Amino acid sequence: MNECLKELKPSILWYHFSEILKIPRCSGEEKAIGNYILKIAEALNLNYKRDEVGNIAVFKPAQPGTRSEKRVILQAHLDMICEKNSEVIHDFSQDPIQVKLEGEWLKAQGTTLGADNGVGVAAALAVMESDNLKHGPLEFLFTVDEETGLTGASHLKPEFIQGKLFLNLDSEEEGTFTIGCAGGGDSEIFYPLNRLESQSGTLIEVKITGLRGGHSGLDIHLGRANAIKILARLLDIARENLPISILHVEGGSKRNAIPREALARLICDAAHYSDVIRLFEREFNLIKKEYRQSEPEAQISIKQIATANEEPLAPKSARGLINLLLALPHGVLAMHQEIPDLVETSSNLAIVKTERHGAKIICNSRSSLPSALKATRSMIRAIAETAGAEISQPPSYPGWEPNLGSPLLQVAKRVYQSIFGQTPLLKAVHAGLECGLIAEKFPDMDMISFGPTIKNPHSPEEMVYVPSVEKFWRFLSAIIEELSLEEVG
Repeated sequence: MNECLKELKPSILWYHFSEILKIPRCSGEEKAIGNYILKIAEALNLNYKRDEVGNIAVFKPAQPGTRSEKRVILQAHLDMICEKNSEVIHDFSQDPIQVKLEGEWLKAQGTTLGADNGVGVAAALAVMESDNLKHGPLEFLFTVDEETGLTGASHLKPEFIQGKLFLNLDSEEEGTFTIGCAGGGDSEIFYPLNRLESQSGTLIEVKITGLRGGHSGLDIHLGRANAIKILARLLDIARENLPISILHVEGGSKRNAIPREALARLICDAAHYSDVIRLFEREFNLIKKEYRQSEPEAQISIKQIATANEEPLAPKSARGLINLLLALPHGVLAMHQEIPDLVETSSNLAIVKTERHGAKIICNSRSSLPSALKATRSMIRAIAETAGAEISQPPSYPGWEPNLGSPLLQVAKRVYQSIFGQTPLLKAVHAGLECGLIAEKFPDMDMISFGPTIKNPHSPEEMVYVPSVEKFWRFLSAIIEELSLEEVG
């Protein structure tokens, strides 16, 4: 077990989290973590099944003497966002996540931590293994590829799970119950590019780093900078003022993460190299002032890579690509008109990468209103088509409408109050939870979502508040016991 986790409580939960840190589980690569779960289920002689996309369901019978026969489902997703700082050497396909304790916060060392949703998975496994927890019949649902496409939840078959009381363990603020979430959808853009014949000159790399990034739903309202947007602004100014040619533009890596880094490779003649440096540094410092509170660590690096012959973008292609990146929306588009401080609609300019004949761009949009989501995606389509780009928009996923009259919610509020002497907060989040898809597939499911306190998910600043994990476990254990003693709904 990881040394810094050995003394943490509850030990059974932290043991499993320590093991999970060793297992590769980037989105779409959940086979190994799934095998770990099945190995535990087999050792406990529990029935289980795995569907064609990799979702796993494990079934634990009720303890003798429990009164309720209603099945309770504990659900968590197996995958994590795999992000690292550019200077960090880490292979997510094989290297364990390295962690450290800073006060009462657990962090990774230059990578995402995977507490989203690794702590939820660990908690479910701890319940699965526990032999002193009173419970009725339990189902454990572990889904795949939540972070990039909600793939596991979207492929659930009606017969895969039977329970009607659903505890999603994927919220990130202890003491708060999530009872609603936004829907969302991607826009995938291909912008065709023309290139000139090889051009000789000084090859320059301009790189934006040090931004905080974060979750494109939960953190979109915090005023953090988008590295792609900053780079596009700089390239626009440079193209107007200096004899440069653009070779390559790249930024962002995950659909649901605010881009933290972006780079461009340019060609200029040696006589203008110092002019390029001065212009980029001057303009970047002006932009940085706009984000002086939210992005104090923002940096730009400009360096000569080599002198070579390269095929730059034709001026019209370069101008069109920059204009497209400048025009595509990013950030909060509307706040909820009835729920204070809740983002209603937003869009994230998530990824751009140029290739030989075109640039691929991905935008991720969210809204709690289906009509507003549709309008946002229509706006993106209009911008792309006006620019002469091709665009595809896969089907969107649904939101989860709050139900303040939920019987499960009433039990959960009562249990939390009895343990901690305070009333939990209730909120909807501007993020896509699997609850939305599952509620659509299983309309008679009663569900809530809760979890420990996690900050900055989807970025290398991700961290989990250790004392909140113990409170999360105490509540989870207590509500499972309470649900074994009474009929709900």
